[in-house]
Parts: sequence; C-alpha cells; structure tokens
Amino acid sequence: MKSAVILISGRGSNMRSIVEARTGLDVRAVLSSRPDAPGLAWAAAQGIPTVALDHRSFAAREAFDARLAEAIEPFAPDLLLLAGFMRILTDGFIRRHEGRMVNIHPSLLPAFPGLHTHRRALAAGAKVHGATVHLVTPELDSGPIVIQGVVPVIPGDDEAALAARVLEVEHRIYPQAVRWFLEDRIEVGEGDVVRVRGAGVSSDTLVSPRDPR
Repeated sequence: MKSAVILISGRGSNMRSIVEARTGLDVRAVLSSRPDAPGLAWAAAQGIPTVALDHRSFAAREAFDARLAEAIEPFAPDLLLLAGFMRILTDGFIRRHEGRMVNIHPSLLPAFPGLHTHRRALAAGAKVHGATVHLVTPELDSGPIVIQGVVPVIPGDDEAALAARVLEVEHRIYPQAVRWFLEDRIEVGEGDVVRVRGAGVSSDTLVSPRDPR
C-alpha cells in the first residue's frame, strides 16, 4: 500500500475526493498552509492527522518550505499530493521530492498556468477548458502531464459557472491519477511524455465528464 501526505490551503475539495474515492491510498496526514483552512476540520473528522503551518508567520519562502519538509518527514509518504495548495514551492523543496509530488491545476496546461485560469480562459474566447494532473517540477505548472479533463465553455458562462464545471472533472481525474500511481502504471519517458502502462494512455489524453475512462 502506498502512502501520501496531502497539502491544502482551503476547503480541500480535491483532498476530499481522493479520500472518498477509496483507492487504497494510505493518507497519513493533511497539511495546510493556513490554520483556518476548512479542509482541516473535515480531515480530522475522518481520523486523518492534520498539521497547520501559517505561511504568514515565516519571513521567507525558504523558511516556510524548510518547516514544511520537517512536518512531512515523520509521515514518510510515498507521494505528496497538492490539492489546492496555494503556495509556490522553492526549487530546493521540489528537488527533494521530485518524481513523487503531484499537483492538480484548473486549466488545460500548458494553457493558462498560474492564477485566475477561468477568467483568462473566458477572456481568451476558449471553446474548451478543464483541469490537469501533473508532476511538480521547479518550473511553475510545467511538469509532466498525467491526465487532463476537458469541459466545454458554454455561451453565457461566467467565472463561477465555468469553475464549478471544471471542479467536477477535477474530482474525477485526481483520484484516477492516484489509482495509476498506486498500481505503478505511470511512466515518464523522453520529452516528459507520461504513459500509463496497460491503458495506452498518454499525456495528451482528455477525459470529459461523460468519458469515465
């Protein structure tokens, strides 16, 4: 059985989707960069250990990341799963956990890295939008893509409506990616192309709300 620590900053809806999917993952702890994150209470109610580190109390990003690494170490996780963790991590922290740190981003990367993805997709006139599960590398939102989920942009959409539609697919593709990691089916090949053994699935796969592949 593989283990994980999940990192959150807010309500932790993707954390919850992973736990409720019952993939067999041993979630050893949930850590938050904000002590008031609602997701902490939900995790604690499930009997999952929680740790809150207030990033605002650290003078430098490096100091926060060093403390974060110290908090993670006792749990000895196989995976670090970023689930709405709203912190840019230092290169040193990422290198320390590279290859086993996973993030979900609310856009079809490489389109719209960073913040305000739904607003930017609407402003650009995008016809489709979605979410991406990827491995974390030092370059922001640029790591090898494991799986993507696509949703249509509907005429009249505003940020809230589009965000809600994307969130539904996030809650499907993140547990799916976790299952693949648990089954040791993820391979990163030349050019950072991810393949899933036994599925014929590569990093350009788009999973729609009606395609539960």
